[in-house]
Amino acid sequence: MLADGRLTREEKRLTIKLASALGLTEEQPGQIYMDIQNGEDSESGELVTMEEAREIYTKVFEVAIVNASLSRDEFRVLAHLRSLFEIDDDEHEAIETQLREIVKEKFEDPGVVDKMLHTLRDSVGLVGDIFETVRKKATDGGRSE
Repeated sequence: MLADGRLTREEKRLTIKLASALGLTEEQPGQIYMDIQNGEDSESGELVTMEEAREIYTKVFEVAIVNASLSRDEFRVLAHLRSLFEIDDDEHEAIETQLREIVKEKFEDPGVVDKMLHTLRDSVGLVGDIFETVRKKATDGGRSE
C-alpha cells in the first residue's frame, strides 16, 4: 500500500479492514506503518492458515467492492493479498461467487446490487491482470509491492 509513497483514503479503508481481519491490536497498524517509514523490521505475527487467508481476502475484497468504484490502488492491494495468500484463479472465482451472494443478501435495493455486482465483475479481470504482474515480478526476483 505504500509502494507509491502515499496512503490513499481507499487504501486506509482496506488497511483498517485488513488489520481487523488479522486480529491486530489498535496500536499495531500504526507501529507497523512507522516501522515501514523508518526502514525498520516489524515484530513478526502469527502465521495464518489457508482458510484464514481466504476469509481475510474475502473480507477485504468485500470492503473494496462496497465502495462501488474501485481505484487502481485498491486493485493493487487486492492483487498483492491474492499473491501473498496464494489464491489461484479457481479460489478467486469461488470468493467472487460468495461475494455476489453476500451483496444480494445485504442490499435489497436492486440498483445498489446491480452497481456492486457490475463493479465486482469488472474487478475480477483487473485484479487477475494485476495479480499476474505481481506474480511475474515475484518470480523474476523483483519486488512484488
